[in-house]
Amino acid sequence: MSSPRITRPHFPPGYVEHARALLPWSYVEQRLTHAINYWLCTVRPDGRPHAVPKWAVWVDGKLYFDGSPATRHARNIATHPHVVIHLESGEDVVIVEGIARAIDTPAPEVATIVAQAYTTKYATMGYAPYPHQWDNGGLFAITPHTIIAWTAFIEDPTKFVL
Repeated sequence: MSSPRITRPHFPPGYVEHARALLPWSYVEQRLTHAINYWLCTVRPDGRPHAVPKWAVWVDGKLYFDGSPATRHARNIATHPHVVIHLESGEDVVIVEGIARAIDTPAPEVATIVAQAYTTKYATMGYAPYPHQWDNGGLFAITPHTIIAWTAFIEDPTKFVL
């Protein structure tokens, strides 16, 4: 994955006037790698929003999550792949906009890396998937195109364009 273009998010006049810093890309990657809970926002076929908490892993510039293809969010992604996923904090913020897709049969090397990342992060909470469990579907990947992050809204709001 290439380094993103780093800029300031667009704000209406008077919103954020004197931001002093831009966050580094390493901050975003660290937060996406170590977060436990992620909020996935999808759109239903009739246009209504849907949000659900997910466990996920950041691997090679993509956010992977799993679950049944029959879930509401999986069915939403099948008809409208544009998604937003964000972390829990409203103060230490990372918001990812991207395209989600179901991976029907992941390449063995991808499945192995994703399963290991899940196991490293979630085994103490009782979840340690094996690479072949997604051979018939149930694994999803989000390819981000824009990420907005901040640690202090008026001081360091940062936009990453991938």
